[in-house]
Amino acid sequence: MAAAPAAAGSGVGRGRRAAAAVAAWGGWGGRPRPGNILLQLRQGQLTGRGLVRAVQFTETFLTERDKQSKWSGIPQLLLKLYATSHLHSDFIECQNILKEISPLLSMEAMAFVTEERKLTQETTYPNTYIFDLFGGVDLLVEILMRPTISIRGQKLKISDEMSKDCLSILYNTCVCTEGVTKRLAEKNDFVIFLFTLMTSKKTFLQTATLIEDILGVKKEMIRLDEVPNLSSLVSNFDQQQLANFCRILAVTISEMDTGNDDKHTLLAKNAQQKKSLSLGPSAAEINQAALLSIPGFVERLCKLATRKVSESTGTASFLQELEEWYTWLDNALVLDALMRVANEESEHNQASIVLPPPGASEENGLPHTSPRTQLPQSMKIMHEIMYKLEVLYVLCVLLMGRQRNQVHRMIAEFKLIPGLNNLFDKLIWRKHSASALVLHGHNQNCDCSPDITLKIQFLRLLQSFSDHHENKYLLLNNQELNELSAISLKANIPEVEAVLNTDRSLVCDGKRGLLTRLLQVMKKEPAESSFRFWQARAVESFLRGTTSYADQMFLLKRGLLEHILYCIVDSECKSRDVLQSYFDLLGELMKFNVDAFKRFNKYINTDAKFQVFLKQINSSLVDSNMLVRCVTLSLDRFENQVDMKVAEVLSECRLLAYISQVPTQMSFLFRLINIIHVQTLTQENVSCLNTSLVILMLARRKERLPLYLRLLQRMEHSKKYPGFLLNNFHNLLRFWQQHYLHKDKDSTCLENSSCISFSYWKETVSILLNPDRQSPSALVSYIEEPYMDIDRDFTEE
Repeated sequence: MAAAPAAAGSGVGRGRRAAAAVAAWGGWGGRPRPGNILLQLRQGQLTGRGLVRAVQFTETFLTERDKQSKWSGIPQLLLKLYATSHLHSDFIECQNILKEISPLLSMEAMAFVTEERKLTQETTYPNTYIFDLFGGVDLLVEILMRPTISIRGQKLKISDEMSKDCLSILYNTCVCTEGVTKRLAEKNDFVIFLFTLMTSKKTFLQTATLIEDILGVKKEMIRLDEVPNLSSLVSNFDQQQLANFCRILAVTISEMDTGNDDKHTLLAKNAQQKKSLSLGPSAAEINQAALLSIPGFVERLCKLATRKVSESTGTASFLQELEEWYTWLDNALVLDALMRVANEESEHNQASIVLPPPGASEENGLPHTSPRTQLPQSMKIMHEIMYKLEVLYVLCVLLMGRQRNQVHRMIAEFKLIPGLNNLFDKLIWRKHSASALVLHGHNQNCDCSPDITLKIQFLRLLQSFSDHHENKYLLLNNQELNELSAISLKANIPEVEAVLNTDRSLVCDGKRGLLTRLLQVMKKEPAESSFRFWQARAVESFLRGTTSYADQMFLLKRGLLEHILYCIVDSECKSRDVLQSYFDLLGELMKFNVDAFKRFNKYINTDAKFQVFLKQINSSLVDSNMLVRCVTLSLDRFENQVDMKVAEVLSECRLLAYISQVPTQMSFLFRLINIIHVQTLTQENVSCLNTSLVILMLARRKERLPLYLRLLQRMEHSKKYPGFLLNNFHNLLRFWQQHYLHKDKDSTCLENSSCISFSYWKETVSILLNPDRQSPSALVSYIEEPYMDIDRDFTEE
């Protein structure tokens, strides 16, 4: 094969190096048939053999072929790029070639992202596809990583501008050409190297966006402790960079989802936990620990989450970022939406934004703050919302991790909760304006809207913060804490120790605490709102754990019970998720509380209303069983109290009267056991098993356990399925022993929520699983021999 002629202006030496490169890359000795060049290149890309790069062709041949196929001169440019990007090059001409390639790909990528034309068919060989096929992606990776190579003890350097061009081209190719992102993700050394490019502000946004996309498809999670000088890198980020970096962290600190519902069963989770114990901490846990070891990391996140819009980046700095977004396609949708907001408001306010053309530098193209470049307020708000989304997510994940107590302590110390309280009305739960940001292809009610996503992320954070932790009282202000103390004093009960121990300097300020603000918006939420589920979960988490009468009364005095009953009965809510969250919240609110049952009876004051309520309960026991459990536990406590107020409630409350009937309890028990099986148990429906155990534990206390088992046997026979239910229950209890006897947290939760000692739970399960067929409290005594099937192995293979 003849040596490739020197590229125009490249010099004879470069032409010789190009020819040498052809040989080095296994120069192909025959003239390819035009029809199968691309097929051969694709095969070479998959196998790593044969034709893989433009450098394996002569420039003459590529030029001839380009006339027929309209490749926009990309293969020839790649040939020149290879010749000008060798180790000893000054990279000046290399950068000029990149400037030629970049617009050829960026316009195509822009069309893909904005959906301004139909998706390009692969048969038309778009520019990005040709660029990748002729080895452009691999070549840019090599160019970017040149600084990792040392020559005579000195590391090579390339300019930030050149790195920026390479990153932009790579991302555009990832956008348009399937499989490129996955191939980059397999280059672990390259992914790690990309982090080092974030040290420069000029390349930060491009690098961060490319890393985020790569990590999103990477099969194995990257370990942050392998990133060189991670602590120094993160510590040197300004607040704007740190907020953007949180997009990457969101991928690196969350446990990878298998995407298969079957893998979410408790059987699979238990198996995974056993495996994890032998393997040590997961990559996500290692990454969380690495971040928490960075001095000031959590404090800076708290400041970002709680800063006001007026404290955010100035106009000129913000415009710099918008300029980068303008040339950086990952954010094209965001910019498109932001600019529409700006245009709408500029019509009314004569405020406008002048963006420089793509590629304009800060010196020659960036406008400074002036009346003409004042940003509309809604644009500033949306900018801040998009930052806070990522920051709150990272804080939420850290709150649920292994270092939960450490994170809790820091979040309290850095006043995250009072800071969010101050932002609640003006930013977090602000009223939607006519020009509220809506991403391309979505609407204002879509969960992808930044406004909506921020609200949901905020509610998830509150749920994680309050759940079984004494710091939950930081959600109140000083007056509200005093109110809790007054409630306890009036009821003649001891104050909750956690309330007494709360550091008053860290609680919310203002007229209302965060919990009260949440209750106010919760009661105003439209019936069809998707927020209802998250709001109820956040409030319920405040009540979880050991039942507190003062906490319940605090919420009852604010009309929460009536609001829940209105949603369940009068609005006849149809959403299963919302119903489940409301039933769970109602159960925690009413448990052991006589005043709550009086309020319930006052609201559900007709048989018609009560029948609607029962219909909602019975429509799905998976959703309502926690309420059934709480009412059953409350009934048992009330029956053992000598008090006129309690006696009055017992005689008048429809719900307590209904639950007290043995046929009602047996109906619930039969259905609770029948709707679950060991292989289908999940974190969501395992509560059905525990509720059935509560019913039987209370029966055991009254020495009625044999009666309940005998009634279950009769119900089996009446359904013409002898042994089916009790065999299933036997297997479920065997699993219960395996699951709970090795998990301290779950056992503590069971004990605190039921006020039944965990030892009594264990004893009851052991009695039910007694193999002695003569025992009147053993399940096997009620399964006839021909139908016995209790030794089945339910462990997953």
